[in-house]
Amino acid sequence: MSQEGNANKCTLREEARRAKQRIKTGFWKACKENMDEQLEKAREQGLNESKAGRYFAAQVTKQIEGKKEDDFYLRVKEMLLSEGEVSDAIGRLTDKAYYSTLTYEEKQRYTLTLSEKYLRALERFRAECEFDSLHKNA
Repeated sequence: MSQEGNANKCTLREEARRAKQRIKTGFWKACKENMDEQLEKAREQGLNESKAGRYFAAQVTKQIEGKKEDDFYLRVKEMLLSEGEVSDAIGRLTDKAYYSTLTYEEKQRYTLTLSEKYLRALERFRAECEFDSLHKNA
């Protein structure tokens, strides 16, 4: 078996061990109870239950995968928390040193990509603001 095959096998074995550990410790039962509680709070506050469910399920997935926040999102979040939504957000998020090295077409592509990333981060931030308040009040 190749080294890559061994690495994948170990990784799969490790993931299976972690999954078994989650079952033994009651992780899924606690998740279900927490999810039900959060959905009930969302319902009481008139929030979209389906949207809330997707949001909390994504939080559990991130927890299981051990995902860390990406730097770009953290920059957007910091800007939104300190100054709110600003009209020059893309300009503030632009890497000026890198931008100055680009051709006209590359600058257009960079700005479009940055705008798309910003909109996704803004949507995520809004969802966190909407649903994290439910979680913190638990």
